[in-house]
Amino acid sequence: MMDRKKILFVINPISGGKKKTSFNKQVLEVLDLQKFNPTFQQTTKPNHAFELGKTAVAENFDAVIAVGGDGTINELGSALVGTDVPLGIIPEGSGNGLALYLGIPLNETSAIRRINRFDVVEVDSGMINERPFFNIAGLGFDASVSDRFANDPTRGPIGYMRSVINVLSNYKPCRYTLTIDDVVYEREAFMISVANSPQYGNNAYIAPNASVNDGLLDVCIVHKFPMYILPMMIYHLFSKTADQSEYVEIIPGRKIQIDRDTKGPVHVDGEPIHMEGTLNISIKPSSLKIIC
Repeated sequence: MMDRKKILFVINPISGGKKKTSFNKQVLEVLDLQKFNPTFQQTTKPNHAFELGKTAVAENFDAVIAVGGDGTINELGSALVGTDVPLGIIPEGSGNGLALYLGIPLNETSAIRRINRFDVVEVDSGMINERPFFNIAGLGFDASVSDRFANDPTRGPIGYMRSVINVLSNYKPCRYTLTIDDVVYEREAFMISVANSPQYGNNAYIAPNASVNDGLLDVCIVHKFPMYILPMMIYHLFSKTADQSEYVEIIPGRKIQIDRDTKGPVHVDGEPIHMEGTLNISIKPSSLKIIC
């Protein structure tokens, strides 16, 4: 029998508010065990997935599978970026932005079957102040919501909507200086998203033309808008027409600097991180292998 590929499933037991107690059993039923030798690890603390990914690379695993949401994918991708070890995805998050864009099924069984095919593509990685991101990084309103949501005991859509309403009630747009491929832009913005892929998750598209393998990032500047426009802004997000809104400006670039008055929250693939006032953002083309 040929050598089986060693693959590590890294399971976030709390992502997406879903129980995963029967996940290992399902893998053993669906995965082609003639081809693959699976190992399972559960994350128990922040950054644990990153550590497990680094160990898997050192121990010559043939692939590492993220069983979780965009945060778990970010940690494992950060460990695997620049290596020959591909990342697999079993989408178990609240938004699953990158998985939806890559066409990875949200159904567990179907996603495990994808791994049997072992088709690997190379995608770009974004870097923000030396932190990798693979889907979207952002600042302003959505970063403030992510920061609030991280401290909300209620996961899932209800907790997220509560965070949106709480932040929206007293949020003020900010002034930013953006330098995109050496061109300077002064903007007052509601929020700024730097997109490697087109959507946040749940099919909400902020950058409809973004691609994970074009060597570019799409800087999406959402200008200040009157609140009565909010339903139309939401419509644009879910109809892939954000670029058609008069309140949205999208500028592609490779080397980006964003200056703001104070340090504050930034979301990196949905996870809130407090960063300095100056953000240096760049793209690493074809730097992560993904099974899809």
